Amino acid sequence: MATKAKKAGKAKRGRRGPVRWMAVTLFKLALAFVLLSVIWVGIYRFVPPPITFTMISDMLSGHGATRDWMSIDRIDRNMVRAVIAGEDSRFCEHSGFDYEAIRKAFERNERGGHVIRGGSTISQQTAKNAFLWQDGGYFRKGLEAWFTFLIEHLWGKRRIMEVYLNIAETGIGTYGVNAGAERYFHHGADRLTAQEAAQIAAVLPLPKKRAGIAPTGFTRRYGNTIRKRINVVRNSGYDSCVYK
Repeated sequence: MATKAKKAGKAKRGRRGPVRWMAVTLFKLALAFVLLSVIWVGIYRFVPPPITFTMISDMLSGHGATRDWMSIDRIDRNMVRAVIAGEDSRFCEHSGFDYEAIRKAFERNERGGHVIRGGSTISQQTAKNAFLWQDGGYFRKGLEAWFTFLIEHLWGKRRIMEVYLNIAETGIGTYGVNAGAERYFHHGADRLTAQEAAQIAAVLPLPKKRAGIAPTGFTRRYGNTIRKRINVVRNSGYDSCVYK
Protein backbone atom coordinates (compact mmCIF):
# COMPACT_ATOMS: atom_id res chain seq x y z
CA MET A 1 0.00 0.00 0.00
CA ALA A 2 2.78 2.41 0.93
CA THR A 3 4.59 1.66 -2.31
CA LYS A 4 1.44 2.32 -4.35
CA ALA A 5 0.86 5.63 -2.51
CA LYS A 6 4.44 6.74 -3.23
CA LYS A 7 4.09 5.87 -6.90
CA ALA A 8 0.79 7.76 -7.11
CA GLY A 9 2.40 10.78 -5.44
CA LYS A 10 5.32 10.76 -7.87
CA ALA A 11 2.95 10.48 -10.84
CA LYS A 12 0.90 13.43 -9.58
CA ARG A 13 4.01 15.54 -9.09
CA GLY A 14 5.15 14.52 -12.56
CA ARG A 15 1.91 15.79 -14.05
CA ARG A 16 2.21 19.08 -12.14
CA GLY A 17 5.77 19.59 -13.38
CA PRO A 18 5.00 20.69 -16.98
CA VAL A 19 2.03 22.78 -15.82
CA ARG A 20 4.13 24.57 -13.25
CA TRP A 21 6.94 25.11 -15.77
CA MET A 22 4.48 26.55 -18.27
CA ALA A 23 2.97 28.87 -15.65
CA VAL A 24 6.40 30.11 -14.57
CA THR A 25 7.46 30.61 -18.19
CA LEU A 26 4.32 32.58 -19.03
CA PHE A 27 4.81 34.73 -15.93
CA LYS A 28 8.40 35.50 -16.92
CA LEU A 29 7.37 36.35 -20.47
CA ALA A 30 4.61 38.64 -19.23
CA LEU A 31 6.99 40.36 -16.82
CA ALA A 32 9.58 40.81 -19.57
CA PHE A 33 6.94 42.30 -21.87
CA VAL A 34 5.82 44.75 -19.20
CA LEU A 35 9.37 45.86 -18.43
CA LEU A 36 10.39 46.19 -22.08
CA SER A 37 7.24 48.09 -23.02
CA VAL A 38 7.72 50.52 -20.13
CA ILE A 39 11.33 51.11 -21.22
CA TRP A 40 10.24 51.55 -24.84
CA VAL A 41 7.57 54.08 -23.92
CA GLY A 42 10.01 55.81 -21.58
CA ILE A 43 12.54 56.27 -24.38
CA TYR A 44 9.92 57.73 -26.71
CA ARG A 45 9.04 60.22 -24.01
CA PHE A 46 12.20 62.08 -25.02
CA VAL A 47 13.24 60.61 -28.39
CA PRO A 48 11.13 60.90 -31.57
CA PRO A 49 10.02 57.45 -32.80
CA PRO A 50 12.53 56.72 -35.60
CA ILE A 51 10.12 54.53 -37.60
CA THR A 52 6.75 52.78 -37.27
CA PHE A 53 5.29 49.54 -38.58
CA THR A 54 3.01 51.54 -40.89
CA MET A 55 6.00 53.35 -42.37
CA ILE A 56 7.76 50.04 -42.91
CA SER A 57 4.68 48.71 -44.70
CA ASP A 58 4.60 51.76 -46.99
CA MET A 59 8.29 51.40 -47.77
CA LEU A 60 7.93 47.71 -48.57
CA SER A 61 5.02 48.49 -50.89
CA GLY A 62 7.12 51.06 -52.75
CA HIS A 63 5.42 54.23 -51.47
CA GLY A 64 8.29 55.37 -49.27
CA ALA A 65 7.82 57.21 -45.98
CA THR A 66 8.33 60.97 -46.05
CA ARG A 67 8.38 62.73 -42.68
CA ASP A 68 9.75 65.93 -41.21
CA TRP A 69 9.56 66.11 -37.42
CA MET A 70 8.45 69.43 -35.92
CA SER A 71 8.22 70.15 -32.20
CA ILE A 72 4.86 70.99 -30.66
CA ASP A 73 6.22 74.43 -29.83
CA ARG A 74 6.47 75.24 -33.55
CA ILE A 75 3.36 73.52 -34.93
CA ASP A 76 0.62 76.05 -35.58
CA ARG A 77 -2.11 75.93 -32.94
CA ASN A 78 -4.69 75.73 -35.69
CA MET A 79 -3.41 72.22 -36.40
CA VAL A 80 -3.71 71.09 -32.80
CA ARG A 81 -7.21 72.50 -32.56
CA ALA A 82 -8.19 70.94 -35.88
CA VAL A 83 -7.29 67.40 -34.81
CA ILE A 84 -9.03 67.87 -31.48
CA ALA A 85 -12.10 69.15 -33.34
CA GLY A 86 -12.04 66.32 -35.85
CA GLU A 87 -10.68 63.36 -33.92
CA ASP A 88 -11.13 63.76 -30.17
CA SER A 89 -13.01 66.72 -28.69
CA ARG A 90 -12.57 65.36 -25.16
CA PHE A 91 -8.81 64.84 -25.51
CA CYS A 92 -8.01 66.98 -22.47
CA GLU A 93 -10.73 65.39 -20.33
CA HIS A 94 -10.38 61.64 -20.69
CA SER A 95 -7.57 59.40 -19.45
CA GLY A 96 -6.96 57.75 -22.80
CA PHE A 97 -10.36 56.18 -23.47
CA ASP A 98 -13.58 58.01 -24.32
CA TYR A 99 -16.23 55.46 -23.42
CA GLU A 100 -19.08 57.72 -24.46
CA ALA A 101 -17.57 58.12 -27.94
CA ILE A 102 -17.10 54.35 -28.19
CA ARG A 103 -20.75 53.78 -27.28
CA LYS A 104 -22.00 56.33 -29.82
CA ALA A 105 -19.75 54.91 -32.54
CA PHE A 106 -21.07 51.42 -31.85
CA GLU A 107 -24.67 52.61 -32.05
CA ARG A 108 -24.05 54.48 -35.34
CA ASN A 109 -22.32 51.47 -36.89
CA GLU A 110 -25.17 49.19 -35.77
CA ARG A 111 -27.59 51.40 -37.70
CA GLY A 112 -25.44 50.97 -40.79
CA GLY A 113 -24.30 53.52 -43.34
CA HIS A 114 -21.54 54.17 -45.82
CA VAL A 115 -19.05 55.54 -43.27
CA ILE A 116 -17.92 53.23 -40.45
CA ARG A 117 -17.08 55.32 -37.42
CA GLY A 118 -14.65 54.45 -34.65
CA GLY A 119 -14.36 55.65 -31.09
CA SER A 120 -10.58 55.74 -30.81
CA THR A 121 -9.08 58.72 -29.03
CA ILE A 122 -5.95 60.56 -30.11
CA SER A 123 -4.15 58.72 -27.30
CA GLN A 124 -5.23 55.34 -28.66
CA GLN A 125 -4.28 56.30 -32.19
CA THR A 126 -0.87 57.48 -31.00
CA ALA A 127 -0.28 54.22 -29.13
CA LYS A 128 -1.22 52.23 -32.22
CA ASN A 129 0.81 54.37 -34.62
CA ALA A 130 3.95 54.50 -32.47
CA PHE A 131 4.15 50.94 -31.16
CA LEU A 132 1.84 48.66 -33.14
CA TRP A 133 0.44 47.85 -36.57
CA GLN A 134 -2.83 48.83 -38.26
CA ASP A 135 -4.71 45.52 -38.26
CA GLY A 136 -4.87 42.64 -35.83
CA GLY A 137 -8.31 42.45 -34.28
CA TYR A 138 -8.83 42.05 -30.56
CA PHE A 139 -5.26 41.03 -29.84
CA ARG A 140 -3.90 44.29 -31.22
CA LYS A 141 -6.66 46.26 -29.52
CA GLY A 142 -5.60 44.72 -26.22
CA LEU A 143 -1.99 45.79 -26.78
CA GLU A 144 -3.24 49.21 -27.86
CA ALA A 145 -5.09 49.61 -24.56
CA TRP A 146 -1.93 48.74 -22.63
CA PHE A 147 0.26 51.21 -24.54
CA THR A 148 -2.45 53.86 -24.27
CA PHE A 149 -2.39 53.44 -20.49
CA LEU A 150 1.39 53.78 -20.50
CA ILE A 151 1.66 56.92 -22.63
CA GLU A 152 -1.11 58.63 -20.67
CA HIS A 153 0.85 58.09 -17.45
CA LEU A 154 4.45 58.36 -18.69
CA TRP A 155 4.12 61.02 -21.40
CA GLY A 156 1.23 63.30 -20.63
CA LYS A 157 -1.12 65.02 -23.06
CA ARG A 158 1.33 67.48 -24.60
CA ARG A 159 3.81 64.77 -25.60
CA ILE A 160 1.01 62.53 -26.86
CA MET A 161 -0.20 65.33 -29.12
CA GLU A 162 3.34 66.04 -30.32
CA VAL A 163 4.03 62.43 -31.28
CA TYR A 164 0.59 62.02 -32.86
CA LEU A 165 1.03 65.08 -35.08
CA ASN A 166 4.43 63.83 -36.22
CA ILE A 167 3.71 60.18 -37.04
CA ALA A 168 0.06 60.15 -38.12
CA GLU A 169 -0.30 59.31 -41.80
CA THR A 170 -1.37 62.39 -43.75
CA GLY A 171 -1.25 60.87 -47.23
CA ILE A 172 0.14 57.85 -49.03
CA GLY A 173 3.76 57.61 -47.89
CA THR A 174 3.50 60.92 -45.98
CA TYR A 175 3.74 61.07 -42.20
CA GLY A 176 3.19 63.93 -39.82
CA VAL A 177 1.41 67.23 -40.29
CA ASN A 178 4.59 69.05 -41.26
CA ALA A 179 5.27 66.70 -44.17
CA GLY A 180 1.58 66.88 -45.01
CA ALA A 181 1.61 70.68 -45.04
CA GLU A 182 4.67 70.69 -47.29
CA ARG A 183 3.05 68.18 -49.62
CA TYR A 184 -0.31 69.91 -49.92
CA PHE A 185 0.44 73.60 -49.35
CA HIS A 186 4.19 73.91 -50.00
CA HIS A 187 5.03 75.34 -46.59
CA GLY A 188 5.56 74.04 -43.08
CA ALA A 189 3.05 73.26 -40.34
CA ASP A 190 4.33 76.25 -38.38
CA ARG A 191 2.12 78.63 -40.37
CA LEU A 192 -1.10 76.87 -41.25
CA THR A 193 -4.34 78.71 -41.77
CA ALA A 194 -7.42 77.31 -40.08
CA GLN A 195 -8.70 76.04 -43.44
CA GLU A 196 -5.42 74.30 -44.26
CA ALA A 197 -5.28 72.66 -40.84
CA ALA A 198 -8.88 71.53 -41.22
CA GLN A 199 -8.15 69.97 -44.61
CA ILE A 200 -5.23 67.98 -43.20
CA ALA A 201 -7.33 66.87 -40.22
CA ALA A 202 -10.09 65.71 -42.59
CA VAL A 203 -7.60 63.37 -44.28
CA LEU A 204 -6.47 61.60 -41.09
CA PRO A 205 -9.24 58.97 -40.78
CA LEU A 206 -8.53 57.62 -44.30
CA PRO A 207 -5.19 59.08 -45.45
CA LYS A 208 -4.77 56.66 -48.35
CA LYS A 209 -8.16 57.51 -49.85
CA ARG A 210 -8.68 61.21 -49.13
CA ALA A 211 -7.15 64.27 -50.75
CA GLY A 212 -5.64 67.05 -48.66
CA ILE A 213 -5.73 69.55 -51.48
CA ALA A 214 -8.88 70.47 -53.43
CA PRO A 215 -10.94 67.91 -51.48
CA THR A 216 -14.35 66.87 -52.78
CA GLY A 217 -17.48 65.23 -51.44
CA PHE A 218 -17.47 64.07 -47.84
CA THR A 219 -13.84 65.11 -47.28
CA ARG A 220 -14.62 68.69 -48.31
CA ARG A 221 -17.74 68.84 -46.11
CA TYR A 222 -15.93 67.26 -43.17
CA GLY A 223 -13.05 69.72 -43.54
CA ASN A 224 -15.46 72.64 -43.51
CA THR A 225 -17.09 71.28 -40.36
CA ILE A 226 -13.70 70.98 -38.67
CA ARG A 227 -12.86 74.52 -39.76
CA LYS A 228 -15.92 75.81 -37.90
CA ARG A 229 -15.14 73.73 -34.81
CA ILE A 230 -11.61 75.13 -34.51
CA ASN A 231 -13.01 78.32 -33.01
CA VAL A 232 -15.07 76.27 -30.55
CA VAL A 233 -11.96 74.39 -29.42
CA ARG A 234 -10.08 77.66 -28.93
CA ASN A 235 -12.87 79.54 -27.16
CA SER A 236 -13.84 76.61 -24.93
CA GLY A 237 -10.29 75.72 -23.94
CA TYR A 238 -10.51 72.16 -25.23
CA ASP A 239 -6.77 72.41 -25.99
CA SER A 240 -5.82 73.58 -22.51
CA CYS A 241 -3.85 70.41 -21.69
CA VAL A 242 -1.58 71.10 -24.65
CA TYR A 243 -1.12 74.83 -23.99
CA LYS A 244 -0.94 75.41 -20.26
